[in-house]
Amino acid sequence: ALALVPPALAAGPSVHARAYIVEDGRTGEVLLAHHPNQRVPIASLTKMMTVLLTLERSRLSDVVTISPDAAEVGESSIGLRAGEEISVRDLVEAALIQSANDAAWALADHVGHGSEARFVALMNRRAQQLGLNDTHFVRPDGLDAPGHVSSARDVTTLARLLMQKPVVRKIVAIRDATIEGDRRLHTWNDLLGAYPGVVGVKTGHTAAAGWSQVGAVRGPGVTVYATILGSPSRRARNDDLAELMTWGLARFHVVDAVSAGRVYASTRTSYGKGELDLLAPRSVGRAVVTNRPLVERIVAPMGVDLPVRKGQALGEVRVYERGQLVARSPLVAARSIDKPGAAGRAGWYVKRTAHNMWGWVT
Repeated sequence: ALALVPPALAAGPSVHARAYIVEDGRTGEVLLAHHPNQRVPIASLTKMMTVLLTLERSRLSDVVTISPDAAEVGESSIGLRAGEEISVRDLVEAALIQSANDAAWALADHVGHGSEARFVALMNRRAQQLGLNDTHFVRPDGLDAPGHVSSARDVTTLARLLMQKPVVRKIVAIRDATIEGDRRLHTWNDLLGAYPGVVGVKTGHTAAAGWSQVGAVRGPGVTVYATILGSPSRRARNDDLAELMTWGLARFHVVDAVSAGRVYASTRTSYGKGELDLLAPRSVGRAVVTNRPLVERIVAPMGVDLPVRKGQALGEVRVYERGQLVARSPLVAARSIDKPGAAGRAGWYVKRTAHNMWGWVT
């Protein structure tokens, strides 16, 4: 084990919300949580599932004809008009950046082939497939409706999945954009551009849901996801989410999981040429959770045949954190060793034979 002895972990910040969670974006490990599985309204965080289904079942270049139902959806909107044609990409941008309800409804119309009920059924089926057991959708936009609920854990899982898509990562990092009809979009993510490293992902607010957000922030070697559901105000949500992100990033520090030039193993060589050291050719830095040990597993041969060239890969070191592989590196020969010529090999066999015979006699 590699002993890591940084400062002790501090207690989590005081957060005023129904539920919150902080996760390691690489593994989904929960670092801090309060009521992570409580089923509560989630407002426009719903649109993450709407966009996920859209990306899985259509093309960004598809053209959508706006239905009267979509055009009539209220609250946050981009003023879509019945009969208007607009691309899926523009609607996705409007749903993620501006959190436009009419855009979300238009996407549901498109993917559900004119049936919002069919689309909502697809949303719930996909939630089951993803193991989002605290989630049930009633609408594609997230406006308050009886039975429309999810949890901090589920929406964070959904956000991590959605952020695997390059187009989503690009869109949710945008503060302002212009789409079809010279429509200006502006993000509701107040921390974007204000808190260093924030890269997404989605905000939400309704009377029943309160102020909610899933945030993603990048630090050295790691992305931390922090989610707040049901904050009492926009300012409280922003302040508390920033504190959770700061706390989450502070759980990690970068170490050399593999150290260049370190001898990890030695192996015997043939013809009595002695031990050959196996070392790592370069360092491998990784962000790891503070005060948590790493476990090394070394795979190397007990003996090698000659010749061997310096830098030749002859083994491997693997580094694990709580059973998760975090780094690996080949182990290479520290020096070159030539194979003896015929006379040298014959001499070695004679000496070994004589040594063995002497052992029999004695």
